[in-house]
Amino acid sequence: MGKAFVIGIAGGSASGKSTLAEKLKEALPSLELCLMHMDSYFKPAEERAMIEAPVTGIPYRDDNHPSSFHLAELRQDLTEAIGNGQYQVILVEGLLTLWDKEILELLDLRLFVECRPDERIVRRLRRNMQRGLSFDEIADVYLDLVRYRHDEYVEPSKWQADLIINGSNPSERALELVTSYVKASL
Repeated sequence: MGKAFVIGIAGGSASGKSTLAEKLKEALPSLELCLMHMDSYFKPAEERAMIEAPVTGIPYRDDNHPSSFHLAELRQDLTEAIGNGQYQVILVEGLLTLWDKEILELLDLRLFVECRPDERIVRRLRRNMQRGLSFDEIADVYLDLVRYRHDEYVEPSKWQADLIINGSNPSERALELVTSYVKASL
């Protein structure tokens, strides 16, 4: 095998990043593929910074800041996966995939999943309530912190993307375009 084709997928919280990554994985069944989730590189909760919300001043553990992740470990694991010759395609998905310059340099294709904020918060509410959090807990942290971090780190990274994917209504055509490009690039 030659060098792996590396795809980065970024987007806001609950925009559809993981869903797109899974659909790409399913659409490329004949290829040796590695899927890396940035969430797997969260630092332990006690190592993540506490921050006061900009408006309310309420303290929160900051899960949406670059310092909350072991980015150096992710870069190392990605570099090793690229270099070991085991994979034809590597997918890396997460909030900050297009934010980190060193990760960005390793990507052959950069995707950003765009989804309106109101839809993302509803998705986040549904997902996190299934995990046992209350409506108020989820809404408070989103309104007090997550949306500010999105504006600070995630949204500006969109301009690093080669292609912006509709996370509200992902089309089969977009999936076909990406998979065709990947196959043609191998």
